[in-house]
Amino acid sequence: MGTNVNEAALDESPMPQVVASKQTVDPYNVSGEVDENGVVKAIDYNKLVDEFGTKKIDDELLARLERLTGKRPHHFLRRGIVFSHRDLELILDRYERGEPFFLYTGRGPSSDSVHVGHTIPFEFTKWLQDTFDVPLVIMLTDDEKYLFSDKRTIEEVQGYCNANAKDIIAIGFDPDKTFIFSDFDYVGGAFYRNIVRLSKHITLNQARAIFGFNESTNIGRIHFGSIQGATSWASSFPHIFGDDEKRTVGIPALIPCAIDQDPYFRMTRDVSARLKYQGVPYAKPSLIHSLFLPALQGPGTKMSASIDESAIFMRDTPNQIKNKINKYAFSGGKVSVEEHRAQGGDTNVDVSFQYLRFFLEDDEELEKIRLAYEKGEMLTGELKAICIRELQKYVAGFQERRAKVDDKTVELFMAKRPLKWVGNPRAPVVVPVVTNGEPGEEKEEQGKMSKNQLKKLEKQKQVEAKKAQKAKEKEEQGAVKAVAA
Repeated sequence: MGTNVNEAALDESPMPQVVASKQTVDPYNVSGEVDENGVVKAIDYNKLVDEFGTKKIDDELLARLERLTGKRPHHFLRRGIVFSHRDLELILDRYERGEPFFLYTGRGPSSDSVHVGHTIPFEFTKWLQDTFDVPLVIMLTDDEKYLFSDKRTIEEVQGYCNANAKDIIAIGFDPDKTFIFSDFDYVGGAFYRNIVRLSKHITLNQARAIFGFNESTNIGRIHFGSIQGATSWASSFPHIFGDDEKRTVGIPALIPCAIDQDPYFRMTRDVSARLKYQGVPYAKPSLIHSLFLPALQGPGTKMSASIDESAIFMRDTPNQIKNKINKYAFSGGKVSVEEHRAQGGDTNVDVSFQYLRFFLEDDEELEKIRLAYEKGEMLTGELKAICIRELQKYVAGFQERRAKVDDKTVELFMAKRPLKWVGNPRAPVVVPVVTNGEPGEEKEEQGKMSKNQLKKLEKQKQVEAKKAQKAKEKEEQGAVKAVAA
């Protein structure tokens, strides 16, 4: 039977002093509560919903989502992995009316390979893009990773960007609808204007209260929140939405992210509520939050790109995946086979089962596994074997797609260019049209046309009328010649 502690690790390391602590969830730290016995508890997400002031995604909202899109909700939604939101119902309102919105998510390039935990928000974002048929911007926060690290150089984090972009593209995003950018490369122009607008409305006291900064925090870290926040404004991307800010400031973002990123956008929403452009209010970003994929070490932890033993990386071989799960995956089983058969295992803390919640798509099979393990009919080794199979399959599929992504593909996704999307097919989207990277004429409400469109239509009619007249005259001349002959 698998145990909950790596005995070899105990032999090599001194027993740490137990210090009880509350759970911590913010953009820089994620850890579950530690009790007086040193036991790390699972993250209490209900508590986070109350503390952050978000809303839980309920059955009524899921039913409306399915009704509007005609698609069954993603298994992340069905299983409560994506569990919380801010104003998702307003995004559904816009989709129903055919009003534009866009998706925004990101990645901090801190290593040359993402792990399976990093893929969760991207997998869900892809489903949202496919379901709603909307544009997506993906931010690579190379500046953040430099500012928040004492050791990394700018050149190092920029070097990770290309590899991480390839990893993201391998999820399967549509290049016609997706723009990936590096902060170091993209900041400027309209984007920088929005960064400044946002930063002007954030005080040092607010930054301290939201992020826990102190007198020793470098000012780059304090300022970074305005960069991450400004990405949620459509006017930061004139090559996608046009340069008429009076229209684009009202286009909101839907941001799929892990809930630790919520503080950035609580701050952005607060500033958005106070900003106007020529009398037009800025749209608040909407958010949809996911759980953390726990580290191999168990509940209350989060996978780390800097700790190889904590994570399954997307570059890992099948044998590495097998060894990591067998050696490190925290077990919810009992100490002995006899005890496990009698009492069953705890799927709430068992890492292998939790990974199956994320990566096994078949609801019926997952439920059978849960019941068998909790009744003691399935042992930890058997559960781990199923987890290994599913993760090997998931990672192998990713690696196959990743091998096809080259530098030219990355250049395509990161090029500043117009994007193409339709939105709700039953209610055509009202958006500015961008041609050859330059903002152009706008589509008005369905059934109406802009002045430019009417002028072009009238000109086209005149050209067609002249062509018809010339054709008629030519035909008449031919008839006269025929009679004369």
